[in-house]
Amino acid sequence: MQKLAKREEQIMQVLWRLEKAYVKDIIAGLPDPKPHYNSVATMVKILEEKGFVDHEAFGNTFRYFPVVSKETYQRHTLGDIVKQYFNDSYPSMLAFFAKEEKISQTDLEEILKIIQSKKP
Repeated sequence: MQKLAKREEQIMQVLWRLEKAYVKDIIAGLPDPKPHYNSVATMVKILEEKGFVDHEAFGNTFRYFPVVSKETYQRHTLGDIVKQYFNDSYPSMLAFFAKEEKISQTDLEEILKIIQSKKP
């Protein structure tokens, strides 16, 4: 799966949130400054070519929807980050966040509870 560029990812965030949207709806969901209509339409077509988006036609108007789920993209992207920056080690990633004080003891306890609830 390809990594998305920043604006592509912003468009996907809007589509994941709305589930189905016209270009004007996508633009409304993007941060300021809002890009031009034609720029967003072109990027959505690129996302369609990459296999992230598909569309329904209503005459000359297209309504777009995500084909790749947010969870699938998160899993893939996080996996790449862990491989590239943490030697493919999730414990190393968690240790990094703990050292940077981005994760608290309470957060770690919550993670442990989730892990323990997954055990057979």
